[in-house]
Amino acid sequence: MARYFLDTYGIVEMLKGNPNYEGYAGVELATSEFNLLEVAYALVRDFNETKALEVLRKLKSFVALQVASEDDYVRAAKMRLEKRSSNLSLIDCLGYVMALRLGVKFLTGDRQFQELENVEYVR
Repeated sequence: MARYFLDTYGIVEMLKGNPNYEGYAGVELATSEFNLLEVAYALVRDFNETKALEVLRKLKSFVALQVASEDDYVRAAKMRLEKRSSNLSLIDCLGYVMALRLGVKFLTGDRQFQELENVEYVR
């Protein structure tokens, strides 16, 4: 079965029911706690704490939470420094290097990642 590392954009699009993400519903998905933090922020901002907790519990039932290593942190920091002009977020860089380490595609709709290797770009 195919596996993907979801960034925050991908998680939000799946939650919104974006039809372009429907094909990923039956595959093994992973993300980081930092991506869940960004999702929680958006849910609290746009809805409320109760909705945020409800959605996060649901997400954790079908998205495997991956823990970053110290090496991941350093590689993400280096990536961000090397691609300063692209204005990549540290959390996105971390997700990308974690996906590489895990041997899975980085699933995102973030344009800054569109041309990078190991990326499945979906809007």
